[in-house]
Amino acid sequence: QVQLVESGGGLVQAGGSLRLSCAASGRTFSSYIMGWFRQAPGKEREFVATIAWSGRATYYADSVKGRFTISRDNAKNTVYLQMNSLKPEDTAVYYCAARAGNTIAAIGDRYNYWGQGTQVTVSS
Repeated sequence: QVQLVESGGGLVQAGGSLRLSCAASGRTFSSYIMGWFRQAPGKEREFVATIAWSGRATYYADSVKGRFTISRDNAKNTVYLQMNSLKPEDTAVYYCAARAGNTIAAIGDRYNYWGQGTQVTVSS
């Protein structure tokens, strides 16, 4: 069982930056593939980024590529999402997720555990 707690959300102006954190419980964090997803009001949940257990492999949605960076610190059981050059369309609740598997994935249904989410609001 893995419990995930996100933090770092807030209100920021367009062009600004935020860093989200996701703290995981459990001793096997390093064996999980981690991902970030987001859901805007009235829209379906969408994939943002994912990172392999080693941190060597990452994959991003086209909409955030070049602006967002996912990273992890297995010693701290934490995964991060650095968000730069934020746009109003990035406004959403951001969720951290963990996947027990060997390959990174961009589909939410392939993730086993989810956090409660953190709100990110980007004003124009």
